[in-house]
Amino acid sequence: MNAEVISYSCMAYFVYLIECVDGSIYTGITTDVKRRFEEHAAGKGARYTRAHKVKKVIHTEVHRTRSVALKREAAIKRMPRERKLAIIKDN
Repeated sequence: MNAEVISYSCMAYFVYLIECVDGSIYTGITTDVKRRFEEHAAGKGARYTRAHKVKKVIHTEVHRTRSVALKREAAIKRMPRERKLAIIKDN
């Protein structure tokens, strides 16, 4: 195996929740939470966070594969706000 394949196979994916200034919660996935938050803060992230300025990262989860992280992101996005807040509180 070459180094690129090994590096890729060891990569972790994070599902993250960001609190926006208006109190809304944004959910996304990334391999680097700090970098992605900075992109959102600079207005270079998702369309949602360009319209709803970000305040802080309020929750992160680590997943071994992109597929699992995407499924978890989709599940969280379907949750009502109260359930999202419960996830944050439980951690």
